[in-house]
Amino acid sequence: METKIEALLSTLETPPPAKPEKTVKAADAKWGAAVMQQGYCMIPSLLLKAQNRLKLTSTQMAVLLQICDYWWEEARKPYPGKEALATRMGMTARQVQRHIAALEEKKLIARIPRFDPGNGGRSTNMYDLTGLVAQLQALEPDFRKVESDVKQNRRAVQKRTYRRAATQPAEKASS
Repeated sequence: METKIEALLSTLETPPPAKPEKTVKAADAKWGAAVMQQGYCMIPSLLLKAQNRLKLTSTQMAVLLQICDYWWEEARKPYPGKEALATRMGMTARQVQRHIAALEEKKLIARIPRFDPGNGGRSTNMYDLTGLVAQLQALEPDFRKVESDVKQNRRAVQKRTYRRAATQPAEKASS
């Protein structure tokens, strides 16, 4: 039985492949080749624009972005350790764990325990970001509509016939 998230994911259109050489050159020019050789992370701008709509604190967003930095391929879920995330962010592993729990409560990520019998049992958790993807897809039409309205308004204001709508003065409150 197909879930709503799977149904949403199946409706995605695959964007045309980016021209890697041009993209790499642009990133090298912008950030410097040495910086870019350390790696980069693909994050949709909508994630940044929708931070408030997703009700993410700045620290929750930072933890989420750190997890996303480990997500290199669609089919391969990220599995950074809490200690690694804590070291990157200058916080304790317990603080990271609390922020991950908050992201789970918001249904943006799901922890998947991993076990390594050769290493004595438990390994780092894997993180499923399907919830984040689905929530961004659900928000996308709102953001697209606003961008469309802005473009229409910009075109309208550029016309000679444009007249600003009369605004009503705010009524003063009675004392």
